[in-house]
Amino acid sequence: MELQVDQLITTLRAGDIAAFEMLFRTYYQSLCNYAYTFVRDREEAEEVVQSAFTNVWEKRDNLSIHTGVKPYLYAMVRNACLNQLKHEKIKQQHAAMEIAAGERSIESVARTVEASELETRIMEAMSKLPEQCRLVFKLSRFEDLKYAEIADQLNISIKTVENQMGKALRVMREQLKDYLLFLIVLINGLFG
Repeated sequence: MELQVDQLITTLRAGDIAAFEMLFRTYYQSLCNYAYTFVRDREEAEEVVQSAFTNVWEKRDNLSIHTGVKPYLYAMVRNACLNQLKHEKIKQQHAAMEIAAGERSIESVARTVEASELETRIMEAMSKLPEQCRLVFKLSRFEDLKYAEIADQLNISIKTVENQMGKALRVMREQLKDYLLFLIVLINGLFG
């Protein structure tokens, strides 16, 4: 049989389509079954084998088989299946990365929108504070001044600063109660 196959390869190199058809009919089904053990999909297994035979036909002029036709074809199909599996794995990893990037982007946009909305609500809440209370709050929270520095700058006692801050924090807490959970998440996200 192997001698006949060697003669078949010689005639195949010469471009004999009948030799190619005989090679195809002899090994096609067993190669499809073999490919299926790798890819676990009948259609994909057939595509791999058809591609291998197409490759044999296209490279028939330079076909160099040292091990025998059957081991050559099986090795060719095995390598094609392994490449196919590797390609699928890369596609799946890429898809997973795209999904993760999209989720991060959506999350980032949502946080930006929420932060912008929160900033608007903070400014609205601050506008409801009495003027001195608002000034003490701004100096403490936005300019990071200590109570003693605020007292010196506004010519008031430290006790007045403490009272004004207490009042400001009560009003702000009440005005922003719907955003407390978001503030906690935002602060943990920024500093966590």
